[in-house]
Parts: sequence; structure tokens; C-alpha cells
Amino acid sequence: MCGRYAASASLDELVEEFAIELDASAGPSRSILVNPQSPPPGSPDWNMAPTKQAPVVLTRAVAGQPVRQLRLLTWGLVPSWSKDPKGGVRMINARAETIATKPAYARALAARRALVPAQGWYEWQVSPTATDAKGKPRKQPFFIHRGDGDVVAMAGIYEFWRDREIADADDPAAWLTTFAVLTTHAEPGLDRIHDRQPVVLEREHWQRWLDPDLVQAEALADLLDPQPSGRFAAYPISRAVSSNRANGPHLLDPAPSDDLDGVLDPVTGEIITARRD
Repeated sequence: MCGRYAASASLDELVEEFAIELDASAGPSRSILVNPQSPPPGSPDWNMAPTKQAPVVLTRAVAGQPVRQLRLLTWGLVPSWSKDPKGGVRMINARAETIATKPAYARALAARRALVPAQGWYEWQVSPTATDAKGKPRKQPFFIHRGDGDVVAMAGIYEFWRDREIADADDPAAWLTTFAVLTTHAEPGLDRIHDRQPVVLEREHWQRWLDPDLVQAEALADLLDPQPSGRFAAYPISRAVSSNRANGPHLLDPAPSDDLDGVLDPVTGEIITARRD
């Protein structure tokens, strides 16, 4: 799965990187968080977590013409037919293998596709040998990013949910816009960290994924197929990222070698043992 990622680019950087025609990130939007988001929505966030509002790229019609837009959406898909938004926290990912047949996702796949920008994502590797203080398998966080340094554009879908308790449909609070990240089988090497990874689209495929005229799943199937391995690099980082309150570029710093114990090297498959001085 993909449950945390680094959305560290500024909005201005995203506007340029993704050739945004309409920056709507400052528009009114509804949040489901009880407390104010930290960092504030639209700010660089090195620990993007479910239920936060995150920058998302999508194409929607303006005056009858398709326009590529940048918006802030809530992570955790809430289908339009849901009675309330509570289930969104459980629907942060959608499996690429079954998305076209799942009622919660199929309509969004056909009509509401998006790109979710990231510097990279986090995944936790369960140690095959080491245990924590409670006797459970030790979990080591890794940061996974493109080896060529390019932006990570995760395939996403989004949905609108209408709060029927608010009578005025023109009230921005009456609408919640949410998204999910598509995932697929992890490629060789990354599967030593976790068995799933986000679907990451190449630049030449961005336009097709966002094209509102493509409404048949078959026309997009090749974008969801397994891609050639070797696009990504991964390294272990501090377990500080495990707290959703932790934030800042230091989360991407490599973990010291003496902090690693029972970690499986994703490249060699060898067990890394902490150095004992």
C-alpha cells in the first residue's frame, strides 16, 4: 500500500512542473480534520498522511474546454453514495488490478482521474529476524524515490461527496472532494520492502491519464500494467517518520548504520545487522 508520502514541492513548483493552466489551490475546500492541518494545506509536507488535504493535478471543463488544474483534495476516497465521509480513511488506495470492477472506484476511473505529485513515498519493511521491545517483528521505514531524481506522479482517482445536511449546494462546505492512490504489485527489489507500490506514471503518459475523453478502462489498461523495473531507489530512514506529527526535510535523511537491525537490503537481499561497538 501507499500510506505516507513526501509532498515537498511548493505550489509554484507544481504549477510549472505539471504545466498547470488553472491554479485553484487557494479556492474554498472542505476538510474533515478536527484540528488544523500541520503544515497548512498547500505547504510543503514531508509526511503527507491520510485525511490531510494534498495538491492534486486533474483536468476539468471550464467554459466547455478541458483545463488542467491544481487543487487541494482530501486523501481517502469517499464515494458519492456514501452516507457519511468516515469510510474515506480506509480507502486511501485502489488496487490497479481490480479498480475497473469495484463499484467504489469504477466510475471515478472512467471520469475522474488525477496525478498525485510526490518526491517519493514511505514504506515499512517487516524484519525477518529482528524484534522490537514488545517482541513483535521490527519495522524499518524506507524512503522510495525515482532514481533519476524526477518528480513522482502517482496515478490517482477522485470523487465528489455531497453533504445532504447542508441545504445550499452552492456552499463550499456542502462538498467534500477526495482522492485515492492506485497501487500495483511491487517491482523486484522494492518487493523486499513491501509487496505493493503506487502506480507511477511517466511524463509521456500524464496527458492520456488526465484526458477526460478517455472513458473506457481498456484504453488505460496499459498504463496500469507492470512497468519495467529499475526506475526507483530506496534507502532506510529514521523511524521518526512513523509519527504523523513529525515533519521536515530531515525525515529523508538516511538512517545511521548502527540504527539498522535485521533490515533486508532491497538490492542484495542480505540482512543488515546493527553494528555493536
